[in-house]
Amino acid sequence: MSTAWSSSSPAPHRDDEQRLRELGYQPVLARRMGGFGNFAISFSVISILSGCMTLYGFGLDTGGPAVMMWGWAGVGLFVLCVGLALAEVTSAYPTSGALYYMADRLGGRTWGWYTGWLNLLGLLGAIAGIDYGAALFTGALFNLQWGFDPTPESTMLIFVCILLLHAALNLFGVRLVSVLNSVSVWWHLAGVAIIVGALAIVPSHHQSPEFVFTEFVNNTGWSNPLYVTAIGLLLAQYTFSGYDASAHLSEETSNASVYAARGIVRAIWVSWVAGFVLLAGLTFAIQDYAGTQGSATGVPPAQILIDALGTGGATAMLLIVIVAQLFCGNAEVAAASRMVFAFSRDGALPGSRLWQRVSSRTQTPVLAVWLSVVVACVLALPSLYSETAYGAVTAINVIGITPAYAIPIFLRLRAGDRFQPGPWSLGRWSKPVGWIAVVWVAVVTVLFCLPQSSPVTVDSMNYASIALAVVLLLATIWWFVARRSYNTPSAYGTAREQAEIAEGIV
Repeated sequence: MSTAWSSSSPAPHRDDEQRLRELGYQPVLARRMGGFGNFAISFSVISILSGCMTLYGFGLDTGGPAVMMWGWAGVGLFVLCVGLALAEVTSAYPTSGALYYMADRLGGRTWGWYTGWLNLLGLLGAIAGIDYGAALFTGALFNLQWGFDPTPESTMLIFVCILLLHAALNLFGVRLVSVLNSVSVWWHLAGVAIIVGALAIVPSHHQSPEFVFTEFVNNTGWSNPLYVTAIGLLLAQYTFSGYDASAHLSEETSNASVYAARGIVRAIWVSWVAGFVLLAGLTFAIQDYAGTQGSATGVPPAQILIDALGTGGATAMLLIVIVAQLFCGNAEVAAASRMVFAFSRDGALPGSRLWQRVSSRTQTPVLAVWLSVVVACVLALPSLYSETAYGAVTAINVIGITPAYAIPIFLRLRAGDRFQPGPWSLGRWSKPVGWIAVVWVAVVTVLFCLPQSSPVTVDSMNYASIALAVVLLLATIWWFVARRSYNTPSAYGTAREQAEIAEGIV
């Protein structure tokens, strides 16, 4: 893999702006994020302390320790291939539109349109899943401290408060977002070390390596162990999502053609290693498997911490997890709002002129931030009425964003020598890594549309396939309404384009 620019040179910032104009856009966002900050936003969105902890209970029922541990190792390897291939395309097209802009350039307007809607669905579903997960853990913490009853209504209230917090933080500008993400990296790594260290030292009893790496548990109602293993991969695949955040923040990153690509890859492999350590630490420390599954807190990892460390220790560890989840949700709001901004800039969303507006004071797409949190809130509302709704929201995230990763990779492979790589390139490894990525995404997209428990009822059904069908239908309907207004520019510089960009700055 090769890179061209030196990080110490002042030239990349000027080159970034010139490259953005060559891609068709006048720079309007503040380029105040460095390489570490760009890596940090994807690492924060992946957030092993959010995904692993929130879906740990799902893993206990769907394959148990063996599927969680080996599934994490295997899925991480394939996701790294996806990240490598996506990073190469990102280096060539470093824009806030990211996936849909790449697809548009490599495959045409229709490819870009559908990729954009899938990506947007995934990003908004991710905000809902992450922040609702943080609300569940906050309710568990309150339960430990004050005997708080985490009802669906109270959890929803906490969720709304978290959304408002993240909206407010994002309105201050990308520099604050970058600082918070940088803190988030060290918080996550130190948090994993503290939690795993405490679970290794304090309890007098630990599970055996045989249990951790070979114990298979099936409480899904399905009898086929291969099927259960396949759907059990959701824990890892859900956690390993959102790393396109580095691409969405590329218009706010210096030396973006290198740092955005590098940020994607680094976020994946660091999360891969740290997540394996976290899952192993939790699983070795299980004291009562059935008790963990049926925890009164509603959060199985919280029960592991209580049984192993006592109420006081568990409270401290839960606080570490909740803060990490808050960092994660904040980073996801930043990524989603940039996608809303970029998609609106190209005329793809209803009310596009509103959502593309950028504050002249903070150079932040203010209304895009608010739209992102409002839609995320709407997506989570069914959780008030159905216990399976949260699982549906996480499935919406995966089923939306995962196919969107593969489309620009596939189009890049199809383009062959017509694709002009950026300064960060896989070289001769581009095709084999790219095809592995595309095949993997095709497989998991099918897997995560399958029912996860039997018998299949209204409450237990996996609604991911319906969500996918609905968003594709709505995107198709809207295509016939907005296809004349939707267009990615071929080059920036005309007086008309300058005027249109200026209208978006308030």
